[in-house]
Amino acid sequence: MARDRKTPTRRAPPEKRPRGPKLRQRGAQFWAGLCSLNWYLITGFSFFLLVLAGLGYSGYRLHGLLNNAEALPIEALVIKGDRVYTTEEEIRGAMEKLMARSFFSADVMEIQQAIEALPWVYKASVRRMWPARIKVYLQEQQAAARWNGMDWVNEQGEVFSAPEQQGLTDLPKLSGPENMSAEVLTSYRQIAELLRINGYGLESLSLSPRHAWIAVLDNGITLELGREDKMARVQRFINVYPTLAKQPKAVARVDLRYDTGLAVGWDETKQESR
Repeated sequence: MARDRKTPTRRAPPEKRPRGPKLRQRGAQFWAGLCSLNWYLITGFSFFLLVLAGLGYSGYRLHGLLNNAEALPIEALVIKGDRVYTTEEEIRGAMEKLMARSFFSADVMEIQQAIEALPWVYKASVRRMWPARIKVYLQEQQAAARWNGMDWVNEQGEVFSAPEQQGLTDLPKLSGPENMSAEVLTSYRQIAELLRINGYGLESLSLSPRHAWIAVLDNGITLELGREDKMARVQRFINVYPTLAKQPKAVARVDLRYDTGLAVGWDETKQESR
């Protein structure tokens, strides 16, 4: 028996709706939105962005110009201050690389540090002078004494290293722990003044690691002063030395580390001239 075949039913395509009214509606909404915007605010903000961009570009160009050593070179170096041991060639050599920069990009602090690194320079000040000059004012070290045989002590009691120079061979000789230079210099000045007003000269002063003082006079006599009351012990030597000088032997060393007395070491090799 034959089966009945079902004939598939076809759906009718959806009815196309006209898009014209919807597009027109959307267009009207878009233009209405544009009309509602604050165009004064938008225009002002856009102008502000343009100004910022212009300033940024101008700043970039200006930065390049100020750092251009060929466009704005340092034309002259002016050096002021009393100089005895520091030559102009040393100063220019220390600044050679820094001078290759432009007038505005040259770092005055770097220049100052480079000059103060020179051995005989104590302090330096650097400033720009319009239109294209660098002015340097420096102060040299004032050596007050030799320190530990190799270095120097300046007038402020600070230790510095510098080459030998003519005219400094007669400076007193000081020695002691590295952090005691100022105290040793002060003590030297006090003892030297006390000796000077009594007709003696002080050639050297040393402070041992145990803080004991040893002075050497310009006549070669060594004074052992110990750790305490050094000024009183120097005065004791001044009081007693006229008696010691009458002895047939020359005095080589006087030990003053006693509370009241002293011990004398004689120089057996020579007679003291009178």
